[in-house]
Amino acid sequence: MTTIRPFVCEDLFRFNNVNLDPLTETYGLPFYMQYLARWPEYFQTCESAGGRIMGYIMGKAEGGGEKWHGHVTALTVAPEFRRLGLAGKLMNNLEQISEQKKCFFVDLFVRVSNKVAVNMYRKLGYEVYRTVLEYYSGDVDEDAYDMRKALSRDKDKKSMIPLKRPVRPDELD
Repeated sequence: MTTIRPFVCEDLFRFNNVNLDPLTETYGLPFYMQYLARWPEYFQTCESAGGRIMGYIMGKAEGGGEKWHGHVTALTVAPEFRRLGLAGKLMNNLEQISEQKKCFFVDLFVRVSNKVAVNMYRKLGYEVYRTVLEYYSGDVDEDAYDMRKALSRDKDKKSMIPLKRPVRPDELD
């Protein structure tokens, strides 16, 4: 049995099995603590019956006016628990929280090379809004897709109209 529950500070000492993955962005403790303090409703974890952390999602609400939206900062599931639908359940919870906050859409960034994740997000109703050049830094900087899903408040789906040209990270709003 899997339990989805709020992420708590103690989980920071128990989630290495999830974070030790080359496609998972790992942040410093102050970054995680900021999310716990400012957007606790957006920070959730999946836990096994034995108490093992299986995955987590971290997000926030940001923007203003018609750009008020939920944002997925991180979503990851430990390799041994993938293909169980946990990522979809965590995404659904984040979308529901964003609906309650009257957001227009949910967005996220994903590596262009991460085809498995891109396809999963497409199955969940997300579309590529724009490409962000050299968003991820590393030995070779990598582009990201900014993917979006309109929520019920965006009846005309204006937030989903894709940009025709790629942008640079300093052009993000």
